[in-house]
Amino acid sequence: MLRNILYKRVDNSPLIVFRILFGFLIAAEAWGAIATGWINTTLIEPKFTFNFIGFDFLQPLPGEWMYAYYAVMGLAGVFVMIGFKYRFNIILYTLMWTGVYLIQKSSYNNHYYLLVLLLIFMAIVPAHTYKSVDVKLNPELRKHYMPNWVIVFIIGMLWIVYTYASIAKIYPDWLDATVPKLLMQSKAHFYLVGDLLQQTWVHYIIAYFGILFDLLIVPALLWKNTRNIAFIISIFFHLFNSFIFHIGIFPYMSLAFTLFFYPKEFINRKFLRSKPFYNKAEIAEPRYHKILTGFIIVFLLVQFLLPLRHWFIKGDVLWTEEAHRLSWRMMLRTKTSSTAIKIVNKSTGKSFYVNKDEYLTSKQQRSMLSKPDGIWQFTQRLAKEYKEKGEDVEIYVRSRVSVNGGPYKELVDPEQDFVKAEWDYFFHNDWILIHDDKNE
Repeated sequence: MLRNILYKRVDNSPLIVFRILFGFLIAAEAWGAIATGWINTTLIEPKFTFNFIGFDFLQPLPGEWMYAYYAVMGLAGVFVMIGFKYRFNIILYTLMWTGVYLIQKSSYNNHYYLLVLLLIFMAIVPAHTYKSVDVKLNPELRKHYMPNWVIVFIIGMLWIVYTYASIAKIYPDWLDATVPKLLMQSKAHFYLVGDLLQQTWVHYIIAYFGILFDLLIVPALLWKNTRNIAFIISIFFHLFNSFIFHIGIFPYMSLAFTLFFYPKEFINRKFLRSKPFYNKAEIAEPRYHKILTGFIIVFLLVQFLLPLRHWFIKGDVLWTEEAHRLSWRMMLRTKTSSTAIKIVNKSTGKSFYVNKDEYLTSKQQRSMLSKPDGIWQFTQRLAKEYKEKGEDVEIYVRSRVSVNGGPYKELVDPEQDFVKAEWDYFFHNDWILIHDDKNE
């Protein structure tokens, strides 16, 4: 049964068209980062980047070299689009994008992680076997079919992403529209729609439409009777997100996903009219089918399990942030913080407070000093600096954080010497304070 599902040959029109759109979008993502100044503010201007813990060896290239880095990525994206040296260029982009993803968390976005997964997907699928330069150079590559696991893989991954995004929204501050209200406050200046976005009824529509869309969009696209209306709703939903939240290529990538839900003959007829439609009932397992089947199962299983891990960690993930990333918890909360860091010289007993402006940009202070891992990484950086100067110090942090406009509370233990603090990758870090609201 599994063999028939995964290795049945089907027409490859959706994958070919998706490759062209995907290549264009990833090129736009790379070159757009140059044009908008994102590279400068995120990777060049900061003296210190908050890499994913454990990947300290990954750091931005010195000087202006990150511009060249992204220029190469954009060129690789164009080559993916036209199918030139496809396998090399998609793997190159995958490695370069993943490297940048791990370098910094100040501008963390779930969509960046999704792109890592999509790049892995595109690196293993036969997306260059039609309408590509590679086929023109080597006609033996030409194929009109692909294995059905390509469809299973992408739809399975999208179902996981959207379903967890919906489930994560089912909590009080989203259900009472507090979060949408806070998110819309910064949009009051928008032309025409700014005042509308401040209306309470709009906040409730955003809240519940977001839950229902994420929960139902994949099933609705799979069912023939609701597919077209689901696609029309998707256009509105994703263009709204693009206009309001400025989240790069993700809305357009999401619309491109619908190629995999429509009948392959329809995609063939609409986009690739010169391509013969492949409709033979063939099943062909590759020699390495056991490895490939295992990879598909493990990959999707890992994606299914990762968003569950915060349930096994003490405390509310909205507060502790432990296991927040890689879990499709998108735009769920706003945080404000006030953080003071005190250095105590153990030899002299003298102490002073760190001038954070000397180390961090204002964006880094807003985004990372309201999160325990950001506080830990910054204090470790300070500890290393003073150790290199031969000074024996203690570092204490007082960080008061408000979640979704709520009362400010202590985030970390102010008595903890962060020079000695350790980071637990998998379970709760005891220096992160847990508040029992019932008793406060």
